[in-house]
Amino acid sequence: MSDTPPYFNISPDRALAELPAPTDTAALRRIAEACGKGRSDLAGRGLDASGARQLRPFSTWEITKYLIPVAPAHFRRVLRQNPDLPQGVSETEGGAKWFSLDEVLRLRAHFGQEGSKAKEYLPYRPAGLPAKVVAVANFKGGVGKTSTCAHLAMSAALDGYRVLVVDLDSQGSMTSIFGARIEDEWQTVFPLLARHYATHLRAENQRRLDRGEAPLPLDETLTEALEVAPGDIIRRTHWPNIDLIGAQLNLYWSEFQIPVWRMAARSWKLWDALGDALAEGGVFDEYDLIFLDTPPALGYLTINGLAAADILLVPVGASFVEFDSTGRFFDMLHATFASIEEGENMAARALGREELAFEWDAVQAVITRFDSVQQTEMASLMQSYMGRTLSPFRQDFTALIGQAGESVNGIYEADYRDFNRDTYARGRATFDETYAAFKRLLYGTWRRDERAGAAETAAQ
Repeated sequence: MSDTPPYFNISPDRALAELPAPTDTAALRRIAEACGKGRSDLAGRGLDASGARQLRPFSTWEITKYLIPVAPAHFRRVLRQNPDLPQGVSETEGGAKWFSLDEVLRLRAHFGQEGSKAKEYLPYRPAGLPAKVVAVANFKGGVGKTSTCAHLAMSAALDGYRVLVVDLDSQGSMTSIFGARIEDEWQTVFPLLARHYATHLRAENQRRLDRGEAPLPLDETLTEALEVAPGDIIRRTHWPNIDLIGAQLNLYWSEFQIPVWRMAARSWKLWDALGDALAEGGVFDEYDLIFLDTPPALGYLTINGLAAADILLVPVGASFVEFDSTGRFFDMLHATFASIEEGENMAARALGREELAFEWDAVQAVITRFDSVQQTEMASLMQSYMGRTLSPFRQDFTALIGQAGESVNGIYEADYRDFNRDTYARGRATFDETYAAFKRLLYGTWRRDERAGAAETAAQ
């Protein structure tokens, strides 16, 4: 065995012999097709007989430990006393009982109505308030943005919330996690953005006609978008209480089309397009939480997601490069939204109108893929600089996270019987803690809204 490094004494002739032919555009297509076949094969694992993704069942042990705060013995006693409730299915005679998530939600509702009022069987959700919109964003790739967003959505669903996931990333990773196949941009958020612009353009054209000016053209795309509502593109997933607006490659076209629309109609508030479309479509009343998975760039889709969000979560790795990148991300956020405010408010002040001011209920960064052996010092330094903006909880990277990703499943979709029990418990615990930190933010913002509403009512 040679002691020299492997990059010494490389033969140019041998390197040439190993080199494949040059790659043309047709070859790129063949590579894409091969990857597509592999993706279909991987995503196909876990399909039911109809070819659809199927969520695994949950055992009595899981339900009483993680989902419904009740002792196993009492849980079984309640089932015996209420034969109309789901009774579960045993895979072997006398074996553990397993329940679908639909059945778990029914059981949770029963305990919430009939059980001890001292226990949190049902999650906190103030009546009369709209859904909270949560954007998960960072323009640094590889920080666990999509996996964090997906697992928060799944955690909230297991907690009993009605969840909508909106994939704003044309790579469609979130869409793949939920097993959806999106044919074209008309099954993404694109028609909602186009509808918002078309609605503005119609109003603007009426004003132009009133002034005796020629109207701006309303092309076929915009006319067709006027007929699309959020309900037309929201699709069910294999989770009974998670719905999805998916993404695919053509969604990236929005990044080129939106500035063209803005140039044609400078008064169009492009940053409000997504939030207004969801609000006008009644989505905020149909769901408890709306999670937005944004692209790893501060483009027009990300701006729409951030402008629509109540809560902004920023995953970040505990390294100098990622800390530096995240600081630049916040700097760019400030520059972008301050620029929008300045541009809008010059006119608002001149006309005596209310000024635009962006505001988020909460902004929090969270360290992901944390290695306590190598990154503790760096994480502590980041904490000292970022203060309360950085969550003190650090999301560990465990074997379960890697194995779940390999099988195109979330942590909560993994069957604990496929792992060592300790490995499963550790892997799940880190995401449970991530959800707990998020849930504290969520509860705090909802409570603040609830008290503000009560104070406003009392003042009337």
